[in-house]
Amino acid sequence: MLAKYSTGTIELVKFMFRLDRVKIPLWLTGFTFFTLIVPLAFLGLYDSERDRAAMAQTMENPAMIAMVGPGELDNYTIGAMTTHQMLLMTAVVAGLMSILLLARHTRGDEEDGRIELIRSLPTGRLSYLNAGILMLTITSILLSIVIGAGLSVLMIESMDVNGSMLYGASLGGTALIFAGITAVFAQLTSTSRGTVGLSVGVLVAMYLIRAVTDISEAAWSWVVPLAWSTKTEAYSSNNWWPVLLMIVFSLLLFILANYLQSIRDMDRGFLPDRAGRRHASPFLRSPLGAAWRLQRMTVLYWAIGMFVIGAAYGSVMGDMEAFFAGNEMFEQMLSGSDGMTLTDQFIPMLVIVMSILAAVPPVMAMNKLRSEEKKDRIEPILAHAVSQYRLFGGYLLLAVVNAALMVFMAMFGFWIAADAVMEEGMSLTMMMEAGFSYFPAILFFIGINALLTGFFPKRTSFVWFYLLYTFFVLYLGQLMDFPEWTGKLSPFGYVSQVPVEDAAMTPLLITLILAGILMAAGAVAFRRRDIRT
Repeated sequence: MLAKYSTGTIELVKFMFRLDRVKIPLWLTGFTFFTLIVPLAFLGLYDSERDRAAMAQTMENPAMIAMVGPGELDNYTIGAMTTHQMLLMTAVVAGLMSILLLARHTRGDEEDGRIELIRSLPTGRLSYLNAGILMLTITSILLSIVIGAGLSVLMIESMDVNGSMLYGASLGGTALIFAGITAVFAQLTSTSRGTVGLSVGVLVAMYLIRAVTDISEAAWSWVVPLAWSTKTEAYSSNNWWPVLLMIVFSLLLFILANYLQSIRDMDRGFLPDRAGRRHASPFLRSPLGAAWRLQRMTVLYWAIGMFVIGAAYGSVMGDMEAFFAGNEMFEQMLSGSDGMTLTDQFIPMLVIVMSILAAVPPVMAMNKLRSEEKKDRIEPILAHAVSQYRLFGGYLLLAVVNAALMVFMAMFGFWIAADAVMEEGMSLTMMMEAGFSYFPAILFFIGINALLTGFFPKRTSFVWFYLLYTFFVLYLGQLMDFPEWTGKLSPFGYVSQVPVEDAAMTPLLITLILAGILMAAGAVAFRRRDIRT
């Protein structure tokens, strides 16, 4: 029976690897580069035990624990520092990789009709799903080996082979977990968008729950699979059994996904679709209305998510006040800004992270135009009295409004939580000024996406690499002492760090003008080029 359902699985695995022959090597190369460069930078920056002890004290504050998790701070070697500051964040990206790759080869291919075509050939009912799972399993194993071997050959004293392989296995195990979660949601939902949305929602929820439990009650972090990567304590205790826990949990998810696949119909999901109206509303008949209708739930989920992320970061501000209260080292380090409390001076770092996250939904909204084009859904719209300018403008306007909404929700959530826990309260005006100072930079990313959609529609994925680069250089730039010009390669690098600094209007206006030029150029190019048929 099992052989009957699995006929042709190996051939389909080869087929999927062929389809992703560029994406998977790019993912692995990116992981390897960013993972290996960090300990090398730390080695040069913190070469003495005293320097590392000072950094350990810096990382002990609640905001940093919420962001990167707990670490081995008593013996803060280069290995322990790398694990503490990089492993959780890299694990989040590994989970995102699994979600995007597997969603495409499950519900995405089913939406496009590819699975129905393949099932007409001698293949089993579960072959395509298991081929996708096998592809992600092999990719996760390769990720573990490449990262582990790469860290081992650095020959850093505190980074032995055992710890290096465990570090890699932690990332591979996290990738497997989210492959399983995505496989299950691919059976529950009826669209690729729903699969990705729910899977990313679980990823964000796990990160936030882990942040709360790591600060308040660390033992409860064990209920969050994303936190298991940090429980391995690579380069210190070197616990391998959390990796085994990841594998077992992944297998259970794979079994559940196979069962759900075996009992559902093609193009159907277990979560019911809400019946639509008999006639479209006047707003839906416009390009903007159609774009909104396609993405409204995604916008809603992200808005709620950004509010929760902001509230999660804001909720630790009270703990930070208590942490700074008797800490002489921080009083000396952060005493340079007149009129600013020590807590206020940590706000810019949190705002940068939230602002970069706020850039993700509007970029996704703009990318939806290219997605609809690839699925041949644009031509029927343009066959009516709709110009390519109007169609492009609808998606562009939605992306811009989306960006403003995400920044507002993140800052509003931060303010509500921080104001409730801080003795002196928090200024809503200050938080909005800090957040919206990054709004032109987000518009710049939308402009790049618009430009690529118009001129190079097959290269729109470049904007994701650019956004990832921005996060890397701004998040780790100060810790790793990157040259100042690395941050200036991103529009985020020109934004003043409110409230520590006064907002500089000139860079914001220049960024805003450049964003407008990019958007206009993209619209003109989209109007002049042929639509994919």
